[in-house]
Amino acid sequence: MSLPLFPLNTVLFPGCNLDLQIFEARYLDMIGRCMKQGGGFGVVCILEGHEVGAAPEGFAMVGCEARITDFQQQDNGLLGIRVQGGRRFIVQRTEVQRDQLIVADVDWLDEEPEQPLQDEDADLVALLKALAEHPMVEALNMGIEAAGQQSLANQLAYLLPFAEEDKIDLLQLDDPQQRLDAIQALLDELQGELFA
Repeated sequence: MSLPLFPLNTVLFPGCNLDLQIFEARYLDMIGRCMKQGGGFGVVCILEGHEVGAAPEGFAMVGCEARITDFQQQDNGLLGIRVQGGRRFIVQRTEVQRDQLIVADVDWLDEEPEQPLQDEDADLVALLKALAEHPMVEALNMGIEAAGQQSLANQLAYLLPFAEEDKIDLLQLDDPQQRLDAIQALLDELQGELFA
């Protein structure tokens, strides 16, 4: 499967919303094609280089499909879009086109079926509810309700202030219970640093 890539300084997770401002010609063209064809594009996290200008030197080989759910002209004249994370993928090969757009051959990762929330997930569910009250999270209109372990893990991994490398590791985990355990371990580390 061929997928245009949008390298960003962020990690997108399935079911999570992301607002983007588009101003580079290659991405305006890409968004136009996606909207005409009803397709998505791939968000991959930049590891080396910058979001703007030439193709970044290094980015994560795991990413998340982005489906456009809304768009509008911003006050500054730029195109604003809102995307929602779709399927996860692994990048097999990439090619940089003449306009500097990166197109990748990707393999889709299988999603585990949604698992019901367990009693031991209660603290993480409470944390998600607290995050939902933050104005920046509210503005994303994600409707922060965890339907099960998968959506709880995706939303927490996306919203919590973990290092990008940690988020990439979380995105690669298939099992929602493993992802929740890894999130708990990262939270314990964060708390350890705060109170050290």
